[in-house]
Amino acid sequence: MEKTDLDTMFDRRLDFPDLDARKRFTRLVGVDAAKSRLTKLLGILINPDGPAKWAAKHHPEANVLLDYLSRRPPLVVLAGDVGTGKTELAETVGDAVARQEDIGITLYPISLATRGDGKVGQITQLVTRAFDEAIHAATRLKRQKGKAGGGVILLVDEADALTQSREDAQMHHEDRAGVNAFIRGVDRLAEARLPAVVILCTNRLSAIDPAVQRRAADIFEFQRPNDAQRKIVLEGPLSEAGFTSKEIDAIVDLTGAGSKGDVGFTFSDLTQRLLPTLILDAYPERPISYNRALQLLPDIRPTPAFQARG
Repeated sequence: MEKTDLDTMFDRRLDFPDLDARKRFTRLVGVDAAKSRLTKLLGILINPDGPAKWAAKHHPEANVLLDYLSRRPPLVVLAGDVGTGKTELAETVGDAVARQEDIGITLYPISLATRGDGKVGQITQLVTRAFDEAIHAATRLKRQKGKAGGGVILLVDEADALTQSREDAQMHHEDRAGVNAFIRGVDRLAEARLPAVVILCTNRLSAIDPAVQRRAADIFEFQRPNDAQRKIVLEGPLSEAGFTSKEIDAIVDLTGAGSKGDVGFTFSDLTQRLLPTLILDAYPERPISYNRALQLLPDIRPTPAFQARG
């Protein structure tokens, strides 16, 4: 097998804290509970010194309790429909963890090119090497006592491409081997208790191998935004454009699911399609207006719900 360099294996490597990531993380509105819970969970998995100090202060005899916590597998799954914010959260949460724990964090996003071209043994070797790199980086950051010297996040987007269920009778043997290699990689991280965690993002939780799901310290499921969440997204920018509260409520209602079972707008539909469309339509001759927004909305269709094939 030809040696694959790191730039091919990983889409890019990002170091946190990072100002741009902080801005992107802050703009993820409507999923505050998930942001807070995921930041806290990753902080505990990457830097167990934090829980140890907490226990020493509040529960000094809780040794067994802490041991259970420290043995949680370093794996988190973010699942949900397209455009619900899971990938954006996965790509930026490292900044929140870095600031919370006051340590440097490096994100290693695995490229889909890691699947190779299906040659025997190729996927297995590539996945194994990706974990080797993450383990090598995390080993240098591990400390016998005290706070970790930093942390590593290994991100797998569209995770069903690498961790699809081995229960599928039509699954290629090379893909099965790749899943086995992924599971071994997670287990290696867990056994070494390194300051590293794996995040899987998927549109199809049911397609992820059961053994992978069982190893997850937590599974976060993301839905399309409800009325309250869409209002949180739209209220700030539309208020800046001069929309009244009543007009904003009307836009919120129009971007929801229709009476005929249509899906509502996703977070990315609102922030990457609707709001930019209003700006581009008005620029540079006129201001954004509510009446014009009503004219444009019928032509801005929400992203269709993800349909699993087969």
